[in-house]
Amino acid sequence: MGARATIRITHPDAVAITTRAATEIDRLEGVFSLYRPDSALARLNAAGRLDAPPFELLECLTLAGSVHVASGGLFDPTVQRLWETWAEAAIAGRRPTQSEIEAALALTGWSRVRVDTGAVVIEPGMALTLNGIAQGYVADRVAALLEAEGLFDVLIDTGELRALGGRPGGGVWPVRLAQGGEVGLQGRALATSAPLGTTFDPEGRCGHILDPRTGQPEPSAWRAVSVTAPQAALADALSTALCLTKVKAEADAVCDHFADVTIESLLPA
Repeated sequence: MGARATIRITHPDAVAITTRAATEIDRLEGVFSLYRPDSALARLNAAGRLDAPPFELLECLTLAGSVHVASGGLFDPTVQRLWETWAEAAIAGRRPTQSEIEAALALTGWSRVRVDTGAVVIEPGMALTLNGIAQGYVADRVAALLEAEGLFDVLIDTGELRALGGRPGGGVWPVRLAQGGEVGLQGRALATSAPLGTTFDPEGRCGHILDPRTGQPEPSAWRAVSVTAPQAALADALSTALCLTKVKAEADAVCDHFADVTIESLLPA
């Protein structure tokens, strides 16, 4: 999914264990990747329907729906056509026209997605992206695999961090935030999102986190947002959604829908 993965582990069979973890990551790429035309998500986007969807896709979409509701629609996986519109315009060295944005907006809306165990269905022309949640979900699945192997005191980094236990020898995993400060992780996950981490313009002012209500990369109140939660997928989705909030009280209200979630950093823009 375009991110590097690191696993910090102390174990006599570390090489074999990390190989199994890498195999699991590759398997999950086959579910969530937009870069693999044969992935479950890519096939859904191409056909508008995916029968007998894999459990992992259903689980991730269900959580995405919960964060969508909690955030008042700020987190919306149906922005893929919007993202493509901005990316294609950027390649051409311009901003998309308002008519192009409106055409892409007409292909967004979480209420137009049907998710159940028999099939996932989207309306014609729509497409989903799980880039705001899937990296965290992969970290959670790797953590579950390692825990089933009897391992603890492991730190998994798939672009989002998931600590299984604490640091070998005792204590928390110390994680330094790029925006300053440090978070200690033990049995928790950390995700950080930065609206201008990737931009659509050479000046670096047009961020990649698009507002699904307007279709625009609205100026963010925050330069970086860091969230800890019991699951990396939840932290991942929330940190993405909070980039579109305007004040801390709004960010707090989103997180209040979920247990044991902490906003570790809201760095003003």
